[in-house]
Amino acid sequence: MQHKFLKFFISLMSIFVGLSYAETSVGNNKSIAFIEHKSASINIDGIAKAGEWQGLAWTKLDKHILGELPSTEDFQGRFKLAWDEDYLYILAEIVDDVLFDQYANPLERYWDDDCLEVFIDEDASGGDHLYNFNAFAYHIALDNQSVDIGTKDSQGIPQVLLLNDHVKSAWRRNIKSPNKIVWEVAVKLFNDKYQPFSLGNTPVKLVKGKHIGFMLAYCDNDGSASREHFIGSTVIKPINGDKNLGYKTADVFQKYQLK
Repeated sequence: MQHKFLKFFISLMSIFVGLSYAETSVGNNKSIAFIEHKSASINIDGIAKAGEWQGLAWTKLDKHILGELPSTEDFQGRFKLAWDEDYLYILAEIVDDVLFDQYANPLERYWDDDCLEVFIDEDASGGDHLYNFNAFAYHIALDNQSVDIGTKDSQGIPQVLLLNDHVKSAWRRNIKSPNKIVWEVAVKLFNDKYQPFSLGNTPVKLVKGKHIGFMLAYCDNDGSASREHFIGSTVIKPINGDKNLGYKTADVFQKYQLK
């Protein structure tokens, strides 16, 4: 009798663990995180004034995506989020022993330079966004220019776009810890009807209760031909061994609700 009860208990616990994993792992994510509202806009200057960010929780930027897992001396990251009617705000605190920007052209191999990558799915609908605007993957370079892949042209060639009008970005080194930088970002959200070079694009107004998909990541390169580490904010279940999925599908983003 005890043996049967033990088997039943183990089976029950297995189901419970499976359910818990499904609720917290990205890709089958049913859990929802929250982003606090700010009544006053945040000045994007890389200073991170206490009055602007005080009381908001940190989230670690420590989930391995690509390359080797860096040492804590090589890279550490964490971030805070906030919102108002016009912007999603990001405060990222990055420890990086080497800041590397080898390509002067912001449209050339931008993923192989050090950059902060902001993934946003305006309506948290998930799905493919590689050559469309169902979601955005803003690569914010050290010169604060923002790049994403757009649609394909008539020849079937993907268009790489500068989207600096979507993003305000500023970062500064920490005086006491030179390898630590404070990076502030404000992002306008656009829906999947966005059209490049059109004057008719209107940012979405953010309201309490709205759901968005979001992920943050950092491309780290200490001087190699290509990036050495790619670290994100969400656990990604690999497909055929590949975890570098954020630039292709919004299914791996975390769902957030504006609070």
